[in-house]
Amino acid sequence: MNNANTTAALIVAAGHGRRAGGDVPKQYQLLGGIPVLRRTVDAFLRHPLIGPVQVVIHPDYEAEAASALAGLNVLPMVAGGKDRQDSVKNGLAALAKLTPAPDMALIHDAARPLVSSTIINDVIDTVRRHQCGVLPALAVADTLKVAVNNKVEGTTPRDGLFQAQTPQGFPFAQIWAAHQTTAGAQYTDDTALFEALGKEVRIVSGDPDNFKITQPGDIARALTVLSPQPQQSRTGMGFDVHRFEAGDHVILCGHKIPFSKRLKGHSDADVALHALCDAIFGAACTGDIGTHFPPSDAQWRGAPSSVFLARAIETLAEAGGQLSHIDLTIICEAPKIGPHRAAMARALSSLTGLPEHAISVKATTTEGLGFTGRGEGIAAQAIVTTRGHFGASP
Repeated sequence: MNNANTTAALIVAAGHGRRAGGDVPKQYQLLGGIPVLRRTVDAFLRHPLIGPVQVVIHPDYEAEAASALAGLNVLPMVAGGKDRQDSVKNGLAALAKLTPAPDMALIHDAARPLVSSTIINDVIDTVRRHQCGVLPALAVADTLKVAVNNKVEGTTPRDGLFQAQTPQGFPFAQIWAAHQTTAGAQYTDDTALFEALGKEVRIVSGDPDNFKITQPGDIARALTVLSPQPQQSRTGMGFDVHRFEAGDHVILCGHKIPFSKRLKGHSDADVALHALCDAIFGAACTGDIGTHFPPSDAQWRGAPSSVFLARAIETLAEAGGQLSHIDLTIICEAPKIGPHRAAMARALSSLTGLPEHAISVKATTTEGLGFTGRGEGIAAQAIVTTRGHFGASP
């Protein structure tokens, strides 16, 4: 950390962003085995012109943030507000209490982990020379259309239009005063707030790699930037069996199906998710479900299998890959799977972050043969397709 404390970085990580998929917001998802938030913060900590680094989080994810930032030299985390503007204001308020207060602030989205030192340099240099707001941006290259209800109503000239990025830089006293002055008004970003007060904002060159992780494919895109070698495709296969015992329902793919029996197992005995976990662990080459969750370990007694699946996906990410397709076959005489297939696919989509069109749930019988044919239990087979930079060290 720069002891001069002249330029502070404010990392805004207070959102719930789930469009990227996964069980946690995008800033806590793993990118090459490292949380997105940690990569973002580390980019500023490693920069020689950056002093204090303040992170603003949503209080619901304090544990995830603490884990992601463990060991990093950052200021105590600050809770965000009801929207991004309030969150930035809370972060600036914390920085204003420092002695001395910084003379410049760079405000950056936590979900932009690939920010370059060149952009940081350019923003700092322009703020210093002109004492103005500074915005890294990319000129719009594509034709812009105006549409209503998917009907094109017109074309907007793209000359002079730019895509805004972060970090956005400001003289600290000015941006802190601006946030206090505009309390209650809503702006799309901090430079818009600055502009509303009649203050100057200059543009420096952005970087296509400095994109914001938003959609499910963006983690894979970021991995490509970090490890530009061609992606690999891997297939994993899993198989599992559970016998019946007395009960009133079975759980398959995290979906509860009323039935005259239940499946026997150390956890919730979700045979479908167990097969899926084994397929994912197989693609990651990290053993099987018993390796990660031994049945001898009492902490997993009655545990929901969604916990196992989350760990399997995390392990795959640590190995450098991500899921792209699931093909699951459930083998039993009863209960009837057909009426529940759509609900099971929806449940899998929620648990994995994959769109439903990338998830296949099928069912078959063994024509009365074997233990499933005799109605003694259920078997499941899962095949997954994955892609990634396996074995890479980003």
